[in-house]
Amino acid sequence: MSVNPGSLECTCYKLRQVTRLVSRAYDAFLVPCGISIGQFGMLETLKRMEGESISRVAHVLQMDRTTLTRNLTPLKKMGFVVMQTGSDKRERALSLTTAGKRALAAAEPKWRDAQTSLEQQLGKRTLKSLNDAMDATLGHLGGDPCQ
Repeated sequence: MSVNPGSLECTCYKLRQVTRLVSRAYDAFLVPCGISIGQFGMLETLKRMEGESISRVAHVLQMDRTTLTRNLTPLKKMGFVVMQTGSDKRERALSLTTAGKRALAAAEPKWRDAQTSLEQQLGKRTLKSLNDAMDATLGHLGGDPCQ
């Protein structure tokens, strides 16, 4: 293992490095689908939160509204997502289009392949520990969207 010249004791620095590596690996699997892992995550979230407001979806994704809106722009241009007036005329509700649902369905097997690849590289026990640690961290930092 090479020496990391960055701030070795900075948790945020390490998390960002790991996130970039893992995202790059998932992105490679999703190339044939024309979407990134970030876009896949947004589509999957929207599938589960059909018709929810931008504010609620942003909260669940741990993003501010403007960042979510900016990240949704390419998905809207691809015809995968629509924004409609919500029950409160001031809110915008998000939904997947038929094309978005098809794109997500096509990407899900590639995502599973990426997940399997990561599990093979890290081992089931390590991956479970990593996921458990992230879930606990979200809970401790107030980032659990199910609160």
